[in-house]
Amino acid sequence: MAKGLQGCSWTMLLLLCAIQELGTWAMHTAVEGPGLGQSGDPALLAGGRVKRGWVWNQFFVVEEYTGTEPLYVGKIHSDSDEGDGSIKYTISGEGAGTIFLIDEITGDIHATERLDREQKTFYTLRAQARDRQTDQLLEPESEFIIKVQDINDSEPRFLEGPYIGSVAELSPIGTSVMQVMASDADDPTYGSSARVVYSVLEGEQHFTVDSKTGVIRTAVADLDRETQDRYEVVIRATDMAGQLGGLSGSTTVTIVVTDVNDNPPRFPQKMYQFSIVETAPVGTAIGRVKAEDSDVGENTDMTYQVKDEEGVEMFKVTTDSNTQEAVISVQKPLDYESKKVHTVVVEALNKFVDPRFVDLGTFRDQTIVRVSVLDVDEPPEFRPPSNLMEVQEDAHIGSVVGIVTALDPDTANHPVRYAIDRSTDTERIFDIDANTGAIVTGKVLDRETAGWHNITVLAMEADNHSQVSRASLRIRILDVNDNPPELATPYEAAVCEDAKPGQLIQTISVVDRDEPQSGHRFYFTLAPEATNNHHFSLLDIKDNTAAVHTQRVGFNRQEQDVYLLPILVVDSGPPALSSTGTLTIRICGCDSNGAIQSCNSTAYVVSATLSPGALIALLVCILILVVLVLLILTLKRHHKSHLTSEDDEDMRDNVIKYNDEGGGEQDTEAYDMSALRSLYDFSEIKGGDGGRGLGEGVPSGNPASELHALPQWVQSPDLDFSMFRDYICKKVEQADEDLSVPPYDSFQTYAFEGSDSPVPSLSSINTWSSGSEQDFSYLGVWGPRFRQLAALYAGRRGEEDNEES
Repeated sequence: MAKGLQGCSWTMLLLLCAIQELGTWAMHTAVEGPGLGQSGDPALLAGGRVKRGWVWNQFFVVEEYTGTEPLYVGKIHSDSDEGDGSIKYTISGEGAGTIFLIDEITGDIHATERLDREQKTFYTLRAQARDRQTDQLLEPESEFIIKVQDINDSEPRFLEGPYIGSVAELSPIGTSVMQVMASDADDPTYGSSARVVYSVLEGEQHFTVDSKTGVIRTAVADLDRETQDRYEVVIRATDMAGQLGGLSGSTTVTIVVTDVNDNPPRFPQKMYQFSIVETAPVGTAIGRVKAEDSDVGENTDMTYQVKDEEGVEMFKVTTDSNTQEAVISVQKPLDYESKKVHTVVVEALNKFVDPRFVDLGTFRDQTIVRVSVLDVDEPPEFRPPSNLMEVQEDAHIGSVVGIVTALDPDTANHPVRYAIDRSTDTERIFDIDANTGAIVTGKVLDRETAGWHNITVLAMEADNHSQVSRASLRIRILDVNDNPPELATPYEAAVCEDAKPGQLIQTISVVDRDEPQSGHRFYFTLAPEATNNHHFSLLDIKDNTAAVHTQRVGFNRQEQDVYLLPILVVDSGPPALSSTGTLTIRICGCDSNGAIQSCNSTAYVVSATLSPGALIALLVCILILVVLVLLILTLKRHHKSHLTSEDDEDMRDNVIKYNDEGGGEQDTEAYDMSALRSLYDFSEIKGGDGGRGLGEGVPSGNPASELHALPQWVQSPDLDFSMFRDYICKKVEQADEDLSVPPYDSFQTYAFEGSDSPVPSLSSINTWSSGSEQDFSYLGVWGPRFRQLAALYAGRRGEEDNEES
């Protein structure tokens, strides 16, 4: 059917083209003046001859030609063509020589290829008429157009797909959802090939489409997202204005139904049951309940609340923003003994309510939550919870401060025992009766040392000490007047020698460690021992201070430069306590302006007599001083006599007293003798062998052996001490040149014995002969200095003789 129609259209178009060619082709002549020959050949226009023109009309060619022969397009012809074949026709431009061919003799143009108007609507070409012999232009080159005639060969297409739209549920009929548009590639200016109309192929029960604009609208008012949340609608577009034979195209439109808050929250159950122990702390979560809502997104957001008064007081409901659940928690401590079951009414309501749907019903729901309290073994509870007690600071040990009471809240009502947490009362100032809870004093109290005591009292079940409660107890120590007032500081005042009577010397204030509830009130008078005082007066100012004034004209510092004024201070009690303080007044020399220049420090008591206590203290001090002086003198005398006896005694007797020879020259630990000897090169001094002259009674046996065996000392007449002198001078010179020594005289100490000693050792350890071969009798003639040594060796010799006999 379509092919037959298409062939018919081709025939009609060809007839139309032939009629146009036969009826409209005409020859025309154009006469140009001198200014009109710009587009033509100047040779042809010379001499002002008449210009001949082209003869043709605008050409048309039908697209999509399917014939086997080339399609005749049209004919170009020059009015100078006489039909003798002297003119050659040519074309150039778009498609010349490929799509379009021309007969050089007749000027007929044919299309050799199948054309598509949707790809190219027209072609622009240029025609030339040339002399066949000279190839010169006989006519100016002229431009012409070949238009492609449209046929309905393109169906409408939806180019912007896929299409997705949305519409809110329960929208009224005719609510616009979205618009779709189809485009047709055919020529909209020729016929109805590009005129498109729209219709619904699928989904017409719920949606409609405007046939001209393509706007999709709702067809019903009861779209329910909870029932169906999306629809697939097929839209068709048909050209030729929907007439028979038109082409069509279709697309699928997805329409999403969006949610509105048209569903209230609903609890799946009308009652929920939970249980919790009575010791659960405040804030403990008991359980969760959730109301269901068929809506989505923010339309499901809801809040929960407790509706009944009992539930509001005992429990708290919060909303979990993530799960939209109601979290029920403890708001007040639970007590199994008071109430075992609690009933709570929980209500759920939408957070965002759409006023368009309020007529659908209330957007809230309620449920009942039963909370069962479970019994546990609880520790005792203190009743009443008062934590303040008071006691006088002069209370005796064992006095009752107060009584604490604790009861077992459980049904069993176990007996309670009490104790004090000793970490809060390390000094054990208080004790508690384990059975009655009576708190008593354990030590003497002193408010001035500690005015408050904070202790922790423990109450526990008698049979189960793990069930224990603690209570903080504050004990206030009440003040008792047990401290006398005292002068605020050790007052000292100065007065000029030329002071006048009534001159203010010092203002006196006092301090009292007590704190009476009615406040302090102090009274000032001169002490009884100062009643005969005629130098100074004391005035009580009545504001807990007193003023001291001069009472005479002038003072003599030479006679007495210090006065001690005793002042008696009494508090208001009860009982009234007093103390005596002393004001030291110094008599000073002053200039003409009253400025103090100098004061002496010798003190005299104002009163004529001293108290017995002061006299005793003074005598004790004097006695101690005398004893100390005598002790020092005795020690000095004893030390002096000891030194004198040591000087008188023979130095050599010390050998037997101390039994210590000392290091001597062989002792290298005390001093580095090699370092001292290396400073100078001293000659070795050796003692002579003159053993004679020590005593006339020396035996004449073997002098050489006696000299080696016995301690001897012989003064050499040629002994030289220059080495010591040179050594000391050298050290003095080094000290003078040393820049690091102090700039004043200083004592320098050196250890230097010389190179050797001529005196042999007194020890008999190195004796060559045995003790039995030695005769020490000659020691008796050496004089009084060797008497002790002679007695020692003589006695030893006698013992050896007795042993041999």
